[in-house]
Amino acid sequence: MSTVYSIRKGLDINLIGEAEKTISELNASLFAIKPTDFIGVFPKLLVKNDDKVKAGTPLFFDKNRTNIFYTSPVSGKVLEVRRGEKRKVLEIVIEPDGKSESEEFGKSDISSLTKEETISKLLKSGLWPMLRQRPYSVVANPDDEPKAIFISGFDTNPLAPDYDFLLHGHGDEFQAGLDVLKTLTTGKLFLNIHAKKTLSKVFLNSKGVEINRFKGPHPSGNVSVHISKLSPINKGDIIWYINPQDVVAVGKLFLTGKHDTTRLIALTGSDVKRPHYYKSPIGASVLEMLEGNISEKNLRYISGSVLNGDAIEKDGFVGFYDAQVTVIPEGDYYEFLGWLKPGFGKFSVSGTFPSAFMPRKKYRLDTNMHGGERAYVVTGLFEKYFPFDIYPLELIKAILIEDIDLMENLGIYEIDAEDFALCEVVDPSKTEIQKIVRNGLELMRKEMS
Repeated sequence: MSTVYSIRKGLDINLIGEAEKTISELNASLFAIKPTDFIGVFPKLLVKNDDKVKAGTPLFFDKNRTNIFYTSPVSGKVLEVRRGEKRKVLEIVIEPDGKSESEEFGKSDISSLTKEETISKLLKSGLWPMLRQRPYSVVANPDDEPKAIFISGFDTNPLAPDYDFLLHGHGDEFQAGLDVLKTLTTGKLFLNIHAKKTLSKVFLNSKGVEINRFKGPHPSGNVSVHISKLSPINKGDIIWYINPQDVVAVGKLFLTGKHDTTRLIALTGSDVKRPHYYKSPIGASVLEMLEGNISEKNLRYISGSVLNGDAIEKDGFVGFYDAQVTVIPEGDYYEFLGWLKPGFGKFSVSGTFPSAFMPRKKYRLDTNMHGGERAYVVTGLFEKYFPFDIYPLELIKAILIEDIDLMENLGIYEIDAEDFALCEVVDPSKTEIQKIVRNGLELMRKEMS
Protein backbone atom coordinates (compact mmCIF):
# COMPACT_ATOMS: atom_id res chain seq x y z
CA MET A 1 0.00 0.00 0.00
CA SER A 2 1.39 3.39 -0.99
CA THR A 3 1.98 6.14 1.57
CA VAL A 4 -0.81 8.66 2.18
CA TYR A 5 0.28 12.26 2.70
CA SER A 6 -2.24 14.47 4.45
CA ILE A 7 -2.13 18.17 3.53
CA ARG A 8 -3.85 20.17 6.25
CA LYS A 9 -3.28 23.76 5.15
CA GLY A 10 -5.20 25.03 2.15
CA LEU A 11 -8.66 25.90 0.94
CA ASP A 12 -11.20 24.40 -1.45
CA ILE A 13 -13.22 27.01 -3.34
CA ASN A 14 -16.51 25.51 -4.48
CA LEU A 15 -17.85 27.13 -7.64
CA ILE A 16 -20.91 26.56 -9.82
CA GLY A 17 -20.26 25.12 -13.27
CA GLU A 18 -18.47 21.77 -12.96
CA ALA A 19 -18.12 19.93 -16.27
CA GLU A 20 -20.53 17.07 -16.95
CA LYS A 21 -18.83 13.81 -17.87
CA THR A 22 -19.89 13.90 -21.51
CA ILE A 23 -17.65 14.50 -24.52
CA SER A 24 -18.17 16.51 -27.72
CA GLU A 25 -15.83 16.59 -30.69
CA LEU A 26 -14.52 20.13 -31.06
CA ASN A 27 -14.29 21.11 -34.71
CA ALA A 28 -12.21 24.20 -34.12
CA SER A 29 -11.75 26.50 -37.10
CA LEU A 30 -8.31 27.64 -35.92
CA PHE A 31 -5.44 26.42 -33.77
CA ALA A 32 -2.46 28.28 -32.37
CA ILE A 33 0.82 27.67 -30.63
CA LYS A 34 1.67 30.58 -28.34
CA PRO A 35 5.38 31.18 -27.53
CA THR A 36 4.17 33.10 -24.47
CA ASP A 37 3.08 29.76 -22.93
CA PHE A 38 6.76 28.83 -22.59
CA ILE A 39 8.65 30.78 -19.95
CA GLY A 40 11.96 32.21 -21.13
CA VAL A 41 11.62 31.06 -24.75
CA PHE A 42 12.74 33.42 -27.56
CA PRO A 43 11.16 32.05 -30.75
CA LYS A 44 12.95 31.86 -34.09
CA LEU A 45 10.29 31.29 -36.75
CA LEU A 46 10.59 28.46 -39.28
CA VAL A 47 7.34 29.17 -41.15
CA LYS A 48 5.55 32.09 -42.79
CA ASN A 49 2.00 32.85 -43.87
CA ASP A 50 0.39 30.27 -46.19
CA ASP A 51 3.02 27.59 -45.52
CA LYS A 52 1.58 24.07 -45.51
CA VAL A 53 2.14 22.09 -42.32
CA LYS A 54 1.36 18.70 -40.86
CA ALA A 55 0.91 17.72 -37.23
CA GLY A 56 4.48 17.69 -35.97
CA THR A 57 5.90 20.19 -38.50
CA PRO A 58 8.29 22.61 -36.72
CA LEU A 59 6.92 26.15 -36.38
CA PHE A 60 9.76 27.72 -34.40
CA PHE A 61 12.67 26.89 -32.15
CA ASP A 62 14.15 28.55 -29.09
CA LYS A 63 17.02 30.92 -29.93
CA ASN A 64 18.76 29.97 -26.67
CA ARG A 65 18.30 26.21 -27.12
CA THR A 66 18.20 25.57 -30.83
CA ASN A 67 17.53 21.83 -30.50
CA ILE A 68 14.09 22.37 -28.91
CA PHE A 69 11.36 22.62 -31.57
CA TYR A 70 7.74 23.71 -31.17
CA THR A 71 5.49 22.05 -33.72
CA SER A 72 2.07 22.34 -35.31
CA PRO A 73 -0.74 20.47 -33.50
CA VAL A 74 -2.70 19.85 -36.74
CA SER A 75 -2.28 19.69 -40.51
CA GLY A 76 -3.27 22.72 -42.57
CA LYS A 77 -1.69 26.06 -43.42
CA VAL A 78 -0.15 28.89 -41.45
CA LEU A 79 -2.86 31.55 -41.49
CA GLU A 80 -1.10 34.27 -39.54
CA VAL A 81 1.83 35.08 -37.28
CA ARG A 82 0.41 37.48 -34.71
CA ARG A 83 2.80 39.91 -33.08
CA GLY A 84 2.64 42.33 -30.17
CA GLU A 85 4.81 45.20 -29.01
CA LYS A 86 8.34 45.31 -30.47
CA ARG A 87 7.24 42.61 -32.91
CA LYS A 88 7.07 40.02 -30.14
CA VAL A 89 5.58 36.78 -31.51
CA LEU A 90 2.32 36.09 -29.67
CA GLU A 91 0.64 33.34 -31.73
CA ILE A 92 1.30 31.20 -34.79
CA VAL A 93 -2.22 30.55 -36.07
CA ILE A 94 -2.96 27.40 -38.09
CA GLU A 95 -6.05 26.83 -40.22
CA PRO A 96 -6.72 23.06 -40.22
CA ASP A 97 -7.45 21.22 -43.45
CA GLY A 98 -9.36 18.35 -41.80
CA LYS A 99 -6.96 15.73 -43.16
CA SER A 100 -5.27 14.92 -39.84
CA GLU A 101 -1.94 14.32 -41.57
CA SER A 102 1.10 13.86 -39.37
CA GLU A 103 4.84 13.89 -39.83
CA GLU A 104 6.24 10.37 -39.57
CA PHE A 105 8.64 9.82 -36.69
CA GLY A 106 8.72 6.00 -36.73
CA LYS A 107 7.58 3.44 -34.19
CA SER A 108 9.95 2.42 -31.40
CA ASP A 109 10.69 -0.70 -29.43
CA ILE A 110 10.20 0.90 -26.03
CA SER A 111 11.79 -2.02 -24.18
CA SER A 112 15.16 -1.31 -25.81
CA LEU A 113 15.10 2.50 -25.85
CA THR A 114 18.15 4.45 -24.76
CA LYS A 115 18.03 7.88 -23.17
CA GLU A 116 19.59 9.43 -26.28
CA GLU A 117 16.98 7.87 -28.58
CA THR A 118 14.14 9.06 -26.35
CA ILE A 119 15.46 12.62 -26.22
CA SER A 120 16.07 12.73 -29.97
CA LYS A 121 12.51 11.65 -30.87
CA LEU A 122 10.86 13.95 -28.33
CA LEU A 123 12.88 16.90 -29.62
CA LYS A 124 12.18 16.23 -33.31
CA SER A 125 8.45 15.65 -32.76
CA GLY A 126 7.94 18.80 -30.70
CA LEU A 127 6.70 16.89 -27.64
CA TRP A 128 9.78 17.76 -25.60
CA PRO A 129 8.24 21.05 -24.32
CA MET A 130 5.65 18.94 -22.46
CA LEU A 131 8.44 18.26 -19.97
CA ARG A 132 9.06 21.15 -17.58
CA GLN A 133 11.57 21.55 -14.80
CA ARG A 134 11.59 22.82 -11.27
CA PRO A 135 12.83 25.26 -10.22
CA TYR A 136 11.47 28.03 -12.50
CA SER A 137 8.80 25.98 -14.39
CA VAL A 138 10.63 26.36 -17.70
CA VAL A 139 10.87 23.78 -20.49
CA ALA A 140 13.28 21.06 -19.38
CA ASN A 141 16.86 21.12 -20.64
CA PRO A 142 17.65 17.83 -22.44
CA ASP A 143 21.27 18.13 -21.30
CA ASP A 144 20.31 18.00 -17.62
CA GLU A 145 20.02 14.94 -15.40
CA PRO A 146 16.84 15.22 -13.30
CA LYS A 147 16.89 13.58 -9.90
CA ALA A 148 13.23 12.56 -10.41
CA ILE A 149 10.23 13.00 -12.70
CA PHE A 150 6.81 13.85 -11.25
CA ILE A 151 3.32 13.24 -12.64
CA SER A 152 0.36 14.69 -10.75
CA GLY A 153 -2.67 12.47 -11.31
CA PHE A 154 -5.25 14.87 -9.85
CA ASP A 155 -6.03 18.57 -9.75
CA THR A 156 -7.57 20.43 -6.80
CA ASN A 157 -8.13 23.79 -8.50
CA PRO A 158 -11.74 25.08 -8.62
CA LEU A 159 -13.80 23.21 -11.26
CA ALA A 160 -10.71 21.24 -12.28
CA PRO A 161 -11.18 18.38 -14.78
CA ASP A 162 -11.48 14.83 -13.48
CA TYR A 163 -8.18 13.13 -14.36
CA ASP A 164 -9.74 9.67 -14.08
CA PHE A 165 -12.15 10.74 -16.83
CA LEU A 166 -9.41 12.38 -18.92
CA LEU A 167 -7.40 9.16 -19.10
CA HIS A 168 -10.27 6.67 -19.46
CA GLY A 169 -9.45 4.20 -22.22
CA HIS A 170 -5.82 5.28 -22.55
CA GLY A 171 -4.17 2.76 -20.25
CA ASP A 172 -1.83 1.30 -22.89
CA GLU A 173 -0.65 4.69 -24.13
CA PHE A 174 -0.19 5.98 -20.57
CA GLN A 175 1.90 2.97 -19.57
CA ALA A 176 3.95 3.32 -22.75
CA GLY A 177 4.53 6.96 -21.90
CA LEU A 178 5.68 6.03 -18.40
CA ASP A 179 8.11 3.46 -19.82
CA VAL A 180 9.53 6.09 -22.17
CA LEU A 181 9.94 8.68 -19.40
CA LYS A 182 11.69 6.12 -17.22
CA THR A 183 14.59 6.14 -19.69
CA LEU A 184 15.21 9.85 -19.00
CA THR A 185 16.27 9.54 -15.36
CA THR A 186 18.20 7.24 -13.08
CA GLY A 187 15.99 8.54 -10.27
CA LYS A 188 12.39 7.75 -9.45
CA LEU A 189 9.29 8.30 -11.53
CA PHE A 190 6.61 9.54 -9.10
CA LEU A 191 2.91 9.17 -9.90
CA ASN A 192 0.86 11.04 -7.31
CA ILE A 193 -2.87 10.43 -6.97
CA HIS A 194 -5.74 11.43 -4.69
CA ALA A 195 -6.13 9.12 -1.70
CA LYS A 196 -9.93 8.90 -2.03
CA LYS A 197 -11.03 10.26 -5.41
CA THR A 198 -8.58 8.51 -7.76
CA LEU A 199 -10.21 5.23 -8.79
CA SER A 200 -9.00 4.76 -12.37
CA LYS A 201 -7.13 1.54 -13.11
CA VAL A 202 -5.03 3.55 -15.57
CA PHE A 203 -3.36 5.11 -12.55
CA LEU A 204 -3.73 2.35 -9.97
CA ASN A 205 -2.28 -0.37 -12.23
CA SER A 206 0.66 1.71 -13.51
CA LYS A 207 4.02 -0.07 -13.47
CA GLY A 208 7.55 1.21 -13.09
CA VAL A 209 6.48 4.17 -10.95
CA GLU A 210 6.26 4.98 -7.27
CA ILE A 211 2.60 5.72 -6.51
CA ASN A 212 1.90 8.09 -3.62
CA ARG A 213 -1.47 9.23 -2.33
CA PHE A 214 -2.38 12.72 -1.18
CA LYS A 215 -5.44 14.09 0.54
CA GLY A 216 -6.49 17.50 1.74
CA PRO A 217 -7.67 20.83 0.34
CA HIS A 218 -6.17 22.77 -2.53
CA PRO A 219 -3.23 23.04 -3.26
CA SER A 220 -2.74 19.35 -2.40
CA GLY A 221 -2.82 18.63 -6.16
CA ASN A 222 0.03 21.04 -7.01
CA VAL A 223 3.28 19.43 -8.07
CA SER A 224 5.23 21.69 -5.68
CA VAL A 225 3.40 20.12 -2.74
CA HIS A 226 4.27 16.64 -3.95
CA ILE A 227 7.92 17.56 -4.51
CA SER A 228 8.17 19.10 -1.03
CA LYS A 229 7.03 15.83 0.55
CA LEU A 230 8.81 13.30 -1.68
CA SER A 231 12.00 14.87 -3.06
CA PRO A 232 12.62 18.42 -1.80
CA ILE A 233 14.59 20.74 -4.06
CA ASN A 234 17.87 22.15 -2.82
CA LYS A 235 20.12 24.57 -4.66
CA GLY A 236 21.43 22.85 -7.79
CA ASP A 237 18.71 20.16 -7.86
CA ILE A 238 16.56 19.67 -10.97
CA ILE A 239 13.22 17.87 -11.14
CA TRP A 240 11.11 17.39 -14.25
CA TYR A 241 7.32 17.13 -14.33
CA ILE A 242 4.64 16.43 -16.93
CA ASN A 243 0.82 16.33 -17.16
CA PRO A 244 -0.93 12.91 -17.42
CA GLN A 245 -2.51 13.67 -20.83
CA ASP A 246 0.92 14.63 -22.12
CA VAL A 247 2.24 11.25 -20.92
CA VAL A 248 -0.42 9.71 -23.18
CA ALA A 249 0.80 11.85 -26.12
CA VAL A 250 4.35 10.63 -25.51
CA GLY A 251 3.12 7.03 -25.44
CA LYS A 252 1.24 7.49 -28.74
CA LEU A 253 4.34 8.93 -30.40
CA PHE A 254 6.51 5.93 -29.56
CA LEU A 255 3.79 3.35 -30.23
CA THR A 256 2.57 4.76 -33.56
CA GLY A 257 5.27 7.15 -34.76
CA LYS A 258 2.62 9.88 -35.11
CA HIS A 259 2.36 13.32 -33.52
CA ASP A 260 -1.04 13.17 -31.80
CA THR A 261 -1.78 15.68 -29.05
CA THR A 262 -5.52 15.03 -28.86
CA ARG A 263 -6.76 15.66 -25.35
CA LEU A 264 -9.95 16.35 -23.40
CA ILE A 265 -10.63 19.95 -22.39
CA ALA A 266 -13.17 20.77 -19.67
CA LEU A 267 -15.36 23.80 -20.37
CA THR A 268 -16.44 25.04 -16.93
CA GLY A 269 -17.92 28.02 -15.15
CA SER A 270 -21.14 29.51 -13.85
CA ASP A 271 -22.02 31.24 -17.12
CA VAL A 272 -21.66 28.15 -19.32
CA LYS A 273 -25.05 26.70 -20.23
CA ARG A 274 -23.75 23.17 -20.68
CA PRO A 275 -20.35 22.68 -19.06
CA HIS A 276 -18.78 19.46 -20.34
CA TYR A 277 -15.69 18.06 -22.05
CA TYR A 278 -14.43 18.67 -25.58
CA LYS A 279 -12.02 16.50 -27.52
CA SER A 280 -9.39 18.36 -29.51
CA PRO A 281 -5.67 18.65 -30.26
CA ILE A 282 -3.59 21.20 -28.35
CA GLY A 283 -4.11 24.89 -29.01
CA ALA A 284 -7.74 24.90 -30.20
CA SER A 285 -9.74 28.09 -30.57
CA VAL A 286 -12.39 28.35 -27.85
CA LEU A 287 -14.86 30.16 -30.11
CA GLU A 288 -16.65 26.99 -31.26
CA MET A 289 -17.03 25.58 -27.75
CA LEU A 290 -18.45 28.90 -26.50
CA GLU A 291 -20.80 29.61 -29.40
CA GLY A 292 -24.40 29.25 -28.20
CA ASN A 293 -23.17 27.84 -24.89
CA ILE A 294 -22.68 30.96 -22.75
CA SER A 295 -24.91 33.66 -21.31
CA GLU A 296 -25.08 37.01 -23.09
CA LYS A 297 -23.18 39.00 -20.48
CA ASN A 298 -19.83 40.66 -19.99
CA LEU A 299 -17.68 37.62 -19.26
CA ARG A 300 -14.08 36.70 -18.48
CA TYR A 301 -12.65 33.82 -20.51
CA ILE A 302 -9.80 31.95 -18.87
CA SER A 303 -7.52 29.26 -20.24
CA GLY A 304 -6.99 27.21 -17.11
CA SER A 305 -8.27 27.70 -13.57
CA VAL A 306 -9.76 30.84 -12.03
CA LEU A 307 -6.84 30.82 -9.58
CA ASN A 308 -3.89 30.73 -11.98
CA GLY A 309 -5.16 30.61 -15.57
CA ASP A 310 -4.57 33.19 -18.31
CA ALA A 311 -7.28 35.57 -19.51
CA ILE A 312 -8.01 35.12 -23.22
CA GLU A 313 -10.41 36.65 -25.73
CA LYS A 314 -13.65 34.98 -26.74
CA ASP A 315 -11.89 33.84 -29.94
CA GLY A 316 -8.64 33.02 -28.11
CA PHE A 317 -6.84 29.69 -27.83
CA VAL A 318 -6.39 27.04 -25.15
CA GLY A 319 -2.94 27.18 -23.60
CA PHE A 320 -0.35 24.50 -24.35
CA TYR A 321 -0.45 23.11 -20.80
CA ASP A 322 -4.15 23.63 -20.08
CA ALA A 323 -6.98 21.08 -19.99
CA GLN A 324 -9.61 23.53 -18.75
CA VAL A 325 -11.40 26.65 -19.97
CA THR A 326 -13.35 28.66 -17.38
CA VAL A 327 -16.00 31.32 -17.99
CA ILE A 328 -17.07 33.65 -15.18
CA PRO A 329 -18.68 37.12 -15.04
CA GLU A 330 -16.50 40.21 -15.21
CA GLY A 331 -16.46 42.15 -11.96
CA ASP A 332 -16.54 45.59 -13.57
CA TYR A 333 -18.96 47.22 -11.13
CA TYR A 334 -19.08 49.07 -7.84
CA GLU A 335 -21.34 47.92 -5.03
CA PHE A 336 -22.63 50.79 -2.93
CA LEU A 337 -22.32 49.99 0.79
CA GLY A 338 -21.80 46.32 -0.07
CA TRP A 339 -20.09 45.73 3.26
CA LEU A 340 -23.40 46.45 5.03
CA LYS A 341 -25.31 43.68 3.27
CA PRO A 342 -25.64 40.17 4.82
CA GLY A 343 -23.53 38.64 2.03
CA PHE A 344 -25.00 35.13 1.94
CA GLY A 345 -23.83 34.79 -1.69
CA LYS A 346 -20.38 36.23 -1.11
CA PHE A 347 -17.36 34.00 -0.59
CA SER A 348 -15.52 34.68 2.65
CA VAL A 349 -12.82 33.01 4.73
CA SER A 350 -12.58 35.66 7.45
CA GLY A 351 -16.08 35.43 8.92
CA THR A 352 -17.04 38.84 7.51
CA PHE A 353 -20.07 37.23 5.83
CA PRO A 354 -22.24 34.29 6.96
CA SER A 355 -21.01 32.29 3.97
CA ALA A 356 -17.77 31.66 5.87
CA PHE A 357 -19.73 29.17 7.98
CA MET A 358 -21.15 27.28 4.96
CA PRO A 359 -18.12 25.33 3.65
CA ARG A 360 -20.13 23.18 1.22
CA LYS A 361 -21.93 26.07 -0.46
CA LYS A 362 -21.17 26.60 -4.17
CA TYR A 363 -20.67 30.13 -5.41
CA ARG A 364 -21.06 32.15 -8.58
CA LEU A 365 -18.04 34.41 -8.28
CA ASP A 366 -16.82 37.17 -10.58
CA THR A 367 -13.52 39.01 -10.99
CA ASN A 368 -14.34 41.98 -8.74
CA MET A 369 -11.61 42.56 -6.15
CA HIS A 370 -13.98 44.30 -3.69
CA GLY A 371 -11.33 46.81 -2.76
CA GLY A 372 -8.12 48.37 -3.97
CA GLU A 373 -4.42 47.63 -3.54
CA ARG A 374 -2.97 48.81 -0.26
CA ALA A 375 0.09 48.37 1.94
CA TYR A 376 0.96 44.97 3.37
CA VAL A 377 -0.03 44.31 6.95
CA VAL A 378 0.96 41.28 9.03
CA THR A 379 -2.22 39.21 9.41
CA GLY A 380 -0.99 35.61 9.56
CA LEU A 381 -3.53 34.69 6.86
CA PHE A 382 -0.97 33.45 4.34
CA GLU A 383 0.50 30.92 6.75
CA LYS A 384 -2.96 29.48 7.36
CA TYR A 385 -3.40 28.43 3.71
CA PHE A 386 0.22 27.94 2.56
CA PRO A 387 1.24 24.28 3.08
CA PHE A 388 5.01 24.71 2.71
CA ASP A 389 7.71 25.04 5.35
CA ILE A 390 8.31 28.58 4.09
CA TYR A 391 7.48 32.05 5.39
CA PRO A 392 5.39 33.35 2.47
CA LEU A 393 5.15 37.03 3.39
CA GLU A 394 8.87 37.27 4.11
CA LEU A 395 9.65 35.61 0.76
CA ILE A 396 7.36 38.04 -1.08
CA LYS A 397 9.13 40.99 0.56
CA ALA A 398 12.55 39.54 -0.32
CA ILE A 399 11.43 39.31 -3.95
CA LEU A 400 10.21 42.91 -3.94
CA ILE A 401 13.61 44.18 -2.78
CA GLU A 402 15.40 41.71 -5.12
CA ASP A 403 17.57 40.24 -2.36
CA ILE A 404 18.94 37.11 -4.07
CA ASP A 405 20.56 35.57 -0.99
CA LEU A 406 17.47 36.09 1.14
CA MET A 407 15.23 34.65 -1.57
CA GLU A 408 17.38 31.53 -1.64
CA ASN A 409 17.38 31.20 2.13
CA LEU A 410 13.60 31.59 2.25
CA GLY A 411 13.02 28.70 -0.19
CA ILE A 412 12.23 30.24 -3.57
CA TYR A 413 13.51 27.12 -5.39
CA GLU A 414 10.72 25.03 -3.83
CA ILE A 415 7.73 26.98 -5.13
CA ASP A 416 6.03 28.35 -8.22
CA ALA A 417 3.66 31.27 -8.72
CA GLU A 418 0.59 28.98 -8.68
CA ASP A 419 1.40 27.96 -5.09
CA PHE A 420 0.61 31.52 -3.96
CA ALA A 421 -2.85 31.63 -5.58
CA LEU A 422 -4.66 31.11 -2.29
CA CYS A 423 -2.52 33.78 -0.64
CA GLU A 424 -3.75 36.10 -3.38
CA VAL A 425 -7.37 35.11 -2.68
CA VAL A 426 -7.22 35.82 1.06
CA ASP A 427 -4.86 38.81 0.83
CA PRO A 428 -6.56 41.90 2.34
CA SER A 429 -4.01 44.06 0.52
CA LYS A 430 -5.31 42.95 -2.91
CA THR A 431 -1.78 42.45 -4.26
CA GLU A 432 -0.91 40.53 -7.45
CA ILE A 433 1.21 38.04 -5.52
CA GLN A 434 1.57 35.47 -8.31
CA LYS A 435 3.01 38.13 -10.60
CA ILE A 436 5.49 39.14 -7.89
CA VAL A 437 6.58 35.52 -7.37
CA ARG A 438 6.92 34.94 -11.12
CA ASN A 439 9.14 38.01 -11.37
CA GLY A 440 11.23 36.68 -8.50
CA LEU A 441 11.67 33.30 -10.16
CA GLU A 442 12.68 35.00 -13.42
CA LEU A 443 15.23 37.10 -11.56
CA MET A 444 16.69 33.97 -9.97
CA ARG A 445 16.78 32.14 -13.31
CA LYS A 446 18.67 34.96 -14.99
CA GLU A 447 21.07 35.34 -12.07
CA MET A 448 21.80 31.61 -11.94
CA SER A 449 22.21 31.11 -15.73
